[in-house]
Amino acid sequence: MCRRPGSVPLAAQSPRPSPWRCPAGPGCVPRLPRGGGSSARPPLLQPVGMASRPRSSPCLFWKRILCIFFLPCILSGFSPRVKHKKNLLSGKAQPQLSQYRFIWSRLTPLELRNRSMGLQTESRVGSNPYFTLEGHKFLIFGGSIHYFRVPREYWRDRLLKLKACGFNTVTTYVPWNLHEPERGRFDFSGNLDLEAFVLTAAEIGLWVILRPGPYICSEIDLGGLPSRLLQDPQVNLRTTDKGFVEAVDKYFDHLISRVVHLQYRKGGPIIAVQVENEYGSFYKDKDYMPYLQQALLKRGIVELLLTSDNVDDVLKGYIKGVLATINMKKFRKDAFQHLYKVQRDKPIMIMEYWVGWFDTWGSKHEVKDAGDVKNTVSEFIKFEISFNVYMFHGGTNFGFINGAINFVKHAGVVTSYAVPLPPLPELTPKAVYPSTRSSHYLPLWDVLQYLDEPVMSKMPVSMENLPINNGNGQSYGLVLYETPICSGGQLHAHVRDVAQVFLNETTIGILDDSIRNLKIPEVKECQLLRILVENQGRVNFSWKIQNQQKGLTGPVTINNISLEGFTIYSLEMKMSFFKRLRYVPWRPVPNSYSGPAFYRATLRAGSSPKDTFLRLLNWNYGFVFINGRNLGRYWIIGPQETLYLPGAWLHPEDNEVSTPRAGQL
Repeated sequence: MCRRPGSVPLAAQSPRPSPWRCPAGPGCVPRLPRGGGSSARPPLLQPVGMASRPRSSPCLFWKRILCIFFLPCILSGFSPRVKHKKNLLSGKAQPQLSQYRFIWSRLTPLELRNRSMGLQTESRVGSNPYFTLEGHKFLIFGGSIHYFRVPREYWRDRLLKLKACGFNTVTTYVPWNLHEPERGRFDFSGNLDLEAFVLTAAEIGLWVILRPGPYICSEIDLGGLPSRLLQDPQVNLRTTDKGFVEAVDKYFDHLISRVVHLQYRKGGPIIAVQVENEYGSFYKDKDYMPYLQQALLKRGIVELLLTSDNVDDVLKGYIKGVLATINMKKFRKDAFQHLYKVQRDKPIMIMEYWVGWFDTWGSKHEVKDAGDVKNTVSEFIKFEISFNVYMFHGGTNFGFINGAINFVKHAGVVTSYAVPLPPLPELTPKAVYPSTRSSHYLPLWDVLQYLDEPVMSKMPVSMENLPINNGNGQSYGLVLYETPICSGGQLHAHVRDVAQVFLNETTIGILDDSIRNLKIPEVKECQLLRILVENQGRVNFSWKIQNQQKGLTGPVTINNISLEGFTIYSLEMKMSFFKRLRYVPWRPVPNSYSGPAFYRATLRAGSSPKDTFLRLLNWNYGFVFINGRNLGRYWIIGPQETLYLPGAWLHPEDNEVSTPRAGQL
C-alpha cells in the first residue's frame, strides 16, 4: 500500500501470548494507541498508561463493529443465505450452487494435512468465479500485520486477535532494506525472523499471503528498497536495468530459499505470493513484472501468484496468467470495470481494503467512518468477494524506518502506525510509570569524538555514498558536514531533508528543500561551518523514489564560490554507539540549552516491566532510545502525542532513556 491507509491497529499489546477477552464481549477488539511526540523543555518524560486517556465505549470503534459483524458469519461455518445473487458486472440474478459451502472448520493449517491442490480459482456455469482450497470453496478474509513493526514477543498476541475476529489469513510485506542492510549480509533474526512469524501464524490456524517485493511501498523508507541502490544515479529502480535486477536476484536467492518450504504444498501456511507491488502506478518497464514472475517461479514458488494495483491502474500492472487483485477504500460496483477487462473468469480479491490512512508530521490525524467500513464489508460478503484489511494492526515504525510522501512538499510518515484507543482488556497489562527528568546531557560537539572515524572529502558526499558500512553507505539518521570558512556571504546548499547551519557552535539558520540560501555573517577570523542534515524518511511511493539521496546532494557555495575540504560525521545512532556513550563523562543538565544534544534519564520499571506510552512534555523535536533501542521520532507539531514503549524492551528496575534533541528544528 502507498499513499493510503496506514494505520488501523486492531490489537493491543500483551507481554505474553495468551487468549484475551474484551470487556464488551468476544466481538470487541482492542486497538493500539497512537505513538507520537509532543515536546519542549528537555527535563520531563512521562510514561503514560491507557488509564490516563479515558475514552468512550470501546465498541463505538469500527473495528469492533467489524469483528462483531464477522464472528457470527465466519465462525459458524458461513454459507450463502440465498440461492440467487446478482452478478457484479451484469446486475442480473444468477443461481448459486448451494452444495458449494464454506467449510471453515476444515480449512485451516491445523486441519488440512493431506495437500495437493492449494489455492485455486474456479468458474462454473451459473455461478460467479470463486476460490477453492483443496477443492473446497473458499473465501479469503485477510488482515495485514507487518512482523517488522511489532515486537517479536507480541506476534502471537496480535495473530490470536486476528484469528479471534474471524479472519482466516494474515498478509505481510517483506522489507528488503531491513533484511539485507549491507550487500550480501542478511538479517532474519529477532524481530526480522520471517520464518518464525509465518510458522506462528500456522500454529494459530491462519493462512499466509506473502508480499516479498522487492518494492513494497508500505510507508517504509524508499518503499523497502535498500538506500545503497541510490549510490549509482544511472541505475533505474524497479526496471530490468542490469544493476537493479542483479541486486534483486541476489536478494531473492536468499529470501525465497527461506520461504519455499513454508508453502501450502510443502505443508506450510503460505497459500499465495504477490509479484511486486502496485506496479501499475509506476510502470516504467513492461518487461519488469514478467521478469519478477519468472524470478519467483524458478526459485521454487509453486503457490498462486497475484498482482495488486489501484482500480484504475490494473491494466498497466497485471501479468498475463497471474491473478490480478485490486485495492480500494470503498465499495463501488464500477470499480471492477478495469479488472473485468483483464480477467472475467477469476474471483474478485481486494488485496488492500483501506480501513484508514497513514499520518504525516504536521498534518491532521486521518480517521475512517465506522459506517463506511460496515457497509463496505457487508457488500464484500454479500457478493462473496475475498478481501484483506489494510491494516488490521499497524504497529510502529521503530527507529528511522518510516517512509515519506512528496506530492507538494516532503512530509515524513509518523513513528506510530496507530490511533488513540479506548480502555484496553484486562488481559493486556499496561503500566503508568513515574515521570522522570533528564539528569545529564552531552552537546553534539562533545559527542563527535566518540563517533566512528569521520570521512574526509574534497566535496560533500550524500549519505548513501559515504564510504562506510563496508561500502553500503548510510541508510538512516543524520550527517554532520564541517568545513572551515574565512568570510561570510550568501550560503547556497541543496539539502535533503532539513539542515541546521552553525558557525562553530552558534546556530545561523535552517535549510531544507525549499530554503537553499542563507546569509552567513562576516567573520573576523576563520571559523568552522557546520551543516547538520537529517534524513526524515525517503519517499515510498511515486517515481520520486529514484531521487531520494539524503544529506548534501551537491556543492556548497558562498557567494557562488564552492567550498572544499569537508569532514563528514555519520550519525546513524546504532545500538553500539549508545553502548559507547555509557562510559563517557556526561554533564549535568543546564537551565537552558538550545543546541543539538543528547539527554539521559532513568526510567524505573519495577520488577515486572509492562507496555507503556512515553509523552515528552515540553520537548520540541528529537528521538527516543530505550536501552539503545530506537523508538522513533517525536515532534511537537503532531499529530502523534506519545511514543509506544513495548514492555518487552524494558529491563526490570532501571532503564536508560537517551533522547537526542535536534536543536532548533
